[in-house]
Amino acid sequence: MVRVDAVQRFGRVVGVPDPPLDRAALALAAGADPRIDADRWLRELDRLAAGVTTLPGLRQRLFVEEGFGGNTGDYTDPRNSLLHHVLHRRLGIPITLAVVTMEVGRRAGVPIEGVGMPGHFLVRPTGTNRYLDVFAGGTEISGARCEQLFRGATGAGPEVPFGPHLLTATPTRAILVRMLENLRAVYGARNRPADLEWVLRMRLLLPGVRLADVLELATAMGDQGRWHEGARLLEERIPAASVAHAERLRTAARSLRAHLN
Repeated sequence: MVRVDAVQRFGRVVGVPDPPLDRAALALAAGADPRIDADRWLRELDRLAAGVTTLPGLRQRLFVEEGFGGNTGDYTDPRNSLLHHVLHRRLGIPITLAVVTMEVGRRAGVPIEGVGMPGHFLVRPTGTNRYLDVFAGGTEISGARCEQLFRGATGAGPEVPFGPHLLTATPTRAILVRMLENLRAVYGARNRPADLEWVLRMRLLLPGVRLADVLELATAMGDQGRWHEGARLLEERIPAASVAHAERLRTAARSLRAHLN
């Protein structure tokens, strides 16, 4: 299957000690578009960086000259989470627009790091406390505005403390996990189990895998009529599981196999 090949390629990209964010994000996008020409979009990132030497120049290039911005009209469009579509359409969500900004900045010698604030992804010049909201045209925002975005997106009340612990730099693999989690929610809500499957298979290749991830993957396979494959996936994980998790895996596998009777 072409999408299985895309998952395997993604695994090879993220399996190195310091995976390149641009290639990893494009490898992720290949799950949706297996015939993606990654080199074409790497060249587009090169083009966007040409002649940029400063942070103001970077913001001018991306958000004024090239017109990148947040897709406020259809936030849950899956294309917002696929880097090549973001580069083509100039529309995205905070995390994919952040990837564009980080990768163009890296090429231009203007280092930018991602800030995985819960509810709203930001960027900042590396090692500084200057925050940019790339979903709002690369606007520089204050700490107070960061808190406002956090509380608005998460619904957290004043009893939830806000501070630097929520504004830490986000490493590449954590960015990829967050991108996949966005797609997981989108494809799940749209009842697209084939797409949900490749997303979850990629998720299993990154740190922090939970039992729920494996169970959801097996369910997505079952939703495509592949109940035996889903059950086998679960059963293969039983020997390495804790007692409690092993029982949940067995129960879910039996439920899938019941469809074959």
